[in-house]
Amino acid sequence: MKQQVLQGQTALITGAAMRIGREIAVALAQEGVNIVIHYRSSAKEAEELCTQLAEHGAKSWTVRADFEHAEETETLIDRAWKLAGSLDILINSASTFPKSTLNDVRFEDLVLNMRVNAWAPFVLSREFARRADRGKIVNLLDTQLSGYDFSHVAYFWSKHLFSVLTAMTALQFAPSITVNGISPGLILPPPGANENHVDLLAEKVPLKRQGSPRDVTGAVIYLLKSNYVTGHVVQVDGGQHLVE
Repeated sequence: MKQQVLQGQTALITGAAMRIGREIAVALAQEGVNIVIHYRSSAKEAEELCTQLAEHGAKSWTVRADFEHAEETETLIDRAWKLAGSLDILINSASTFPKSTLNDVRFEDLVLNMRVNAWAPFVLSREFARRADRGKIVNLLDTQLSGYDFSHVAYFWSKHLFSVLTAMTALQFAPSITVNGISPGLILPPPGANENHVDLLAEKVPLKRQGSPRDVTGAVIYLLKSNYVTGHVVQVDGGQHLVE
């Protein structure tokens, strides 16, 4: 079977206004994909992204949703569908990444992380699968799932649930919908990190260097073009998962 042609398809990308989500949006626009840009608070950045995507000939729309509010999550697919006319692709990229440790994590922290990082993408995936005759879902996970993150434990727990949901929905939504994951490693500096901090982190990576957003977007495009991969997680981390 030939690879999927992405030209003319439409993708909803959550968290598309910033960081990895933005890079994915640009890469897909270069492939001829139209983009529904989801954002929570980055309205200005979302509008700027629309302008950038237009330079690649892609149509784009912006839609706001705060995943801490159930109604906004539950209606996002419908609102995006109405804006674009249809959806072929769902990229679950949005996440929250607050610090918490085993010493100070609260139940409320866990609820927030679960709601944004696991429940929201599951609700979106389920509604997308209900409405789409065929389609592809790609979930952004985290290479640290191969080990532990003692500085962001509520986030870490929520991403583990998201990983389980990725596998379960791949089975549930087959054969019409494929569901895959990508686990990025050291791609962009953590918020607030300086270059010295990034260099120290890179020393712990087997390939001894920071990755590029293109490494992630290349994996996304591979999964979207493939017709025979589902339930798979691509580790884009320079081998970090081998030593976590």
